[in-house]
Amino acid sequence: MSRRIILTASLLGAIAVMFGAFGAHGLKKVVDAADLEIWAKGVEYQFYHAFALLFLSQWKTEETKLQRLAYWFFTIGTVFFSGSLYLLSTTELLGISTGFIGPVTPIGGLLFILGWLSVFLAAVRSK
Repeated sequence: MSRRIILTASLLGAIAVMFGAFGAHGLKKVVDAADLEIWAKGVEYQFYHAFALLFLSQWKTEETKLQRLAYWFFTIGTVFFSGSLYLLSTTELLGISTGFIGPVTPIGGLLFILGWLSVFLAAVRSK
C-alpha cells in the first residue's frame, strides 16, 4: 500500500506545483482576483493532502482498513474539493455551467474530514 500512496502523493504534489504556477502566471491574466483566490485555495488543499498521503505512506504498522480508508478519502477528496475549485474559478473562461459544481466542493471537504478521522482512529487502534 505505501508504494501506491507515495505514487499518488507525488502525482498530486506535482500537479499542485504545475497548477500553482499556471494560476500565478497564466490565469492571472485572464480571470479576476476572486477567481484566482479560489484557484489558489484548490492548490493549497491539494498540497496539504499530498503531504498527508506522504505521512500516511510512512506509517510503520501493518496496513489497516482505516489506513486504506484514509488513502481513499484523501485522494477522492482532493479530486472533488480541489477539482471543483479549479472548475469553479474557470467557469467563465471555459464557458461551463457551475450548477453541478456547488455540491461537489463540500463533499470533497467531508471526505477530507473523514480521512483525518480515519488517521486518528487508526492511531488510536495501533499498538
